[in-house]
Amino acid sequence: MSLSKIWVFVEPSESGVSSTSLELISAASSIAPLVEAFGYGVGPEVSQTLGDHGATKLIAATGLDGVLAGTAVASVMAKRIAGDAPDAIFFAATPEGRDAAARLSAKLDLPVCTNVVNLLQDGADLVSEHAVFGGAVIVSAKFTSAGPGIYVIRAKSFTAEPKGGAAAAFEEVNVGDIGSAGKAKIVQSHVEARSGPKLDEAPVVVSGGRGLGQQESYQMIEELAKLLNGAPGASRAIVDAGWVPYSYQVGQTGKTVKPSVYIACGISGATQHMVGMKGAKNIIAINKDADAPIFTIADLGIVGDVHKILPKLIEAIKSKG
Repeated sequence: MSLSKIWVFVEPSESGVSSTSLELISAASSIAPLVEAFGYGVGPEVSQTLGDHGATKLIAATGLDGVLAGTAVASVMAKRIAGDAPDAIFFAATPEGRDAAARLSAKLDLPVCTNVVNLLQDGADLVSEHAVFGGAVIVSAKFTSAGPGIYVIRAKSFTAEPKGGAAAAFEEVNVGDIGSAGKAKIVQSHVEARSGPKLDEAPVVVSGGRGLGQQESYQMIEELAKLLNGAPGASRAIVDAGWVPYSYQVGQTGKTVKPSVYIACGISGATQHMVGMKGAKNIIAINKDADAPIFTIADLGIVGDVHKILPKLIEAIKSKG
């Protein structure tokens, strides 16, 4: 016996649907024949994209009227689950995804598996794999309780793979009155300004660490990223130091990235950082410490001072422009 239906929480983005949502749709469609997407802030214009990645249906929550997205979609899911229960429900490890998973868990009195980095099928069951101890160890888990398994999955754990399917059927569901859970309202929102691609979607990521020495040196990271049509990133050390915003952080407690090229500048390579970027296709490390752990996973290692190497690299790229 195998799994027959999986629900996936999908989130909007500038391009329609977030890349992480498409990763989860692709993963779900490789496990079950029916994949239903539950989203907010999306309409029928994304039905083809979702269908291409394996979704058979899109249920869009409407009438949020300032209600938190996680609260609204969890309510829609909870109302439908009695007569249309799936075998599993996937959420991305984003603020909205975590919120929705937690609220649905409370509504249904079901446990949640978090920080999932892989899923393996075992007959009618799913075995989830989780990175612990900074990614140094992978442990497995399986639900033993009745009811759908709720999984919160890290970004870049799966690949978004278009399959050329038909457009997902579209259905709107008005959230309606969700009681006291709907009293919290969004009164103001802020979108951080950026000029290049999103960090977790960029084909090239240039990250800086404590080895830069001072906050002013980070401008080299931003300039190189811009020249390469990439996105700037950072280690936790310089985020904690206040050099750059948290949204730049790559690592276990920041963003997980999987670009074609990752350039680590002045980053020693703490386990917590490497777990967020070691999936990159090509890793280039620049560090004056020849024994820095980052060199153990680098495809190309440059032992040297970033303050001497980066200006020359920037100059060389500009000369080719």
